[in-house]
Amino acid sequence: MAIILEISTKNYLDDLLQIKKALSHMETLLSAYNGFSLSEPVDNFGWTFFKISFKSELQDGIEKKFADMIQRYRFSNDKEKFAKFMTDYFNSKNCNVKIKVVD
Repeated sequence: MAIILEISTKNYLDDLLQIKKALSHMETLLSAYNGFSLSEPVDNFGWTFFKISFKSELQDGIEKKFADMIQRYRFSNDKEKFAKFMTDYFNSKNCNVKIKVVD
């Protein structure tokens, strides 16, 4: 099942550019192109919120390629582990974002 993550950022334009670059790199690495879509941003109390919807090909590729890293996170379910992995991945690409799973 495709996962949807809600991204929270205080620096929308810079973080959006870095997220797009990071996901483009991930798509190239996994040969899974057009693997995500972004929602329109919403501003609230100095934060900007938007959603990333992963298509199954990209999500499955990430879960398989980085399975050993994802399974190390101490969360109860796989969606939370995936969200934490993506948070750390984006942070390593100079994106200071917070991520949560949207059901």
